[in-house]
Amino acid sequence: MPHYTWIVFLLALLLSPNAAGVNQHPQQVDPQLRALLMQAVSEADSFADAFDAQVWLLDMSTRMRRYIPDEAERLRFLRLVHREATRAGLKPDLVLAVIHVESLFDRYALSRAGAQGIMQVMPFWKAELGRPDDNLIDLATNLRYGCTILKYYLDLEKGNLRRALARYNGSLGSHRYPDKVQDYWYRFWYVKD
Repeated sequence: MPHYTWIVFLLALLLSPNAAGVNQHPQQVDPQLRALLMQAVSEADSFADAFDAQVWLLDMSTRMRRYIPDEAERLRFLRLVHREATRAGLKPDLVLAVIHVESLFDRYALSRAGAQGIMQVMPFWKAELGRPDDNLIDLATNLRYGCTILKYYLDLEKGNLRRALARYNGSLGSHRYPDKVQDYWYRFWYVKD
C-alpha cells in the first residue's frame, strides 16, 4: 500500500487529536470535517473495514473538493457512489470517472437526448421497469440505475470496458466516449489495487 502512505499519515493527523504536532500546526484540521468524516466512515457499509473506508473517503474527498465544495454533501455522495458501485460489482473510481464525463457531478444535468442526473440515465428505463415514479435526479436512484446498466453492458461485452462504455453512452463503434472516460479515470480517479 505505498500509494496510500500519505493518506494514512493524513488520517492519523485528522482522526487523532493527540497525534504529535497536531495542536501546534498552524492549520489545524477543521473539527467539523473530522466529525463529518467519522460519520461518513461509520455509515459506509460497503467497505471491507473502517480503515479502508477512511482511506478511500479521505482520498476521494480531497480529489473531489473542487466539484462538490460542501464537505457533508461530498462525503454523502462518495458513500452512495461506493455503495452502488460495489453492489453492482464495479470499481467506485471508474463510476466517478463516468459521472465526471457524463455530468461533471451535476445531479440536475439534463442532456439534449433527455438523459437525466449524474449518470445521465434515460427516462425510458423507468417505464421498462414499471417504476414511473422513480426520480432520476435523486442521487441514490440515479446511481442504482446507472451502475446496474453499466455493469450489464460490461458483462454483455465479456469485460471489454471500452465496448461497455460505448454501449452505456449509446455510441458503440466510436472511441471518443470510452477514450474520454478512461482518460478521466486514470488522470483524476484511478485507485491502484
